[in-house]
Amino acid sequence: MEMLDEGPIRTRVEGAVLEVTLDRPKANAIDLVTSRIMGQVFRAFRDEDALRVAILRAEGEKFFCPGWDLKAAAGGDAVDGDYGVGGFGGLQELPNLNKPVIAAVNGICCGGGLELALSCDLILCAEHATFALPEIRSGTVADAASIKLPKRIPYHVAMDLLLTGRWFDAEEALRWGIVKEICPAEVLLAKAWDLARLLESGPPLVYAAIKEVVREAEAMRFQDALNRVTKRQMPTVDRLYSSQDQLEGARAFAEKRDPVWTGR
Repeated sequence: MEMLDEGPIRTRVEGAVLEVTLDRPKANAIDLVTSRIMGQVFRAFRDEDALRVAILRAEGEKFFCPGWDLKAAAGGDAVDGDYGVGGFGGLQELPNLNKPVIAAVNGICCGGGLELALSCDLILCAEHATFALPEIRSGTVADAASIKLPKRIPYHVAMDLLLTGRWFDAEEALRWGIVKEICPAEVLLAKAWDLARLLESGPPLVYAAIKEVVREAEAMRFQDALNRVTKRQMPTVDRLYSSQDQLEGARAFAEKRDPVWTGR
């Protein structure tokens, strides 16, 4: 994929890991143009076999992302405009993204910025990170968060955050399971890379199957979802069950050695 080294989005690749940096001074808010670029970046990540894991981070220490750029909206960006192939922030509605994405939250993460982080699979945050869904105060709805949060954390906690728009800190985010880990700010990115390298060394076909099963099963009854898995009716599961990697996993276990995953 084409690397970006300037503009609101920068990218770099190390091994099979893609690092995506949001850099829109002063607050890393996202306008329509930035959202479209992010969609193109994450679509390319999805489609590039050589890439296995992505990290989403933001430049600076104060802001991860406050979400939608209200100044851009005042200048003519429509709130219901064309966000691009992946929806807002490139991740929220990108179909068939079957690779792990890690968010490294380095500061204020609110509104659409929190919804963007929630679109990732794992979230690490700095000790000083703060979170909120303040849409209620501007007379609008945090649409993606209203769908996702009550399914991921206790209902009454989600409703408290949605209905009051109050701020909460990293410790509370950890307590409710929104973030995986709190890190000192100076090691946040290094921790995200450690996690990415761990996932990079794992079986990509299994990760793909996990993501598809989790995504498809969200709106299904348990037995219906399980039947689709056991009958190989999900493309990633069917590919996994016919793969060399599944045989490699069994052989490595029998031979008491580390498996060598090829993604085939």
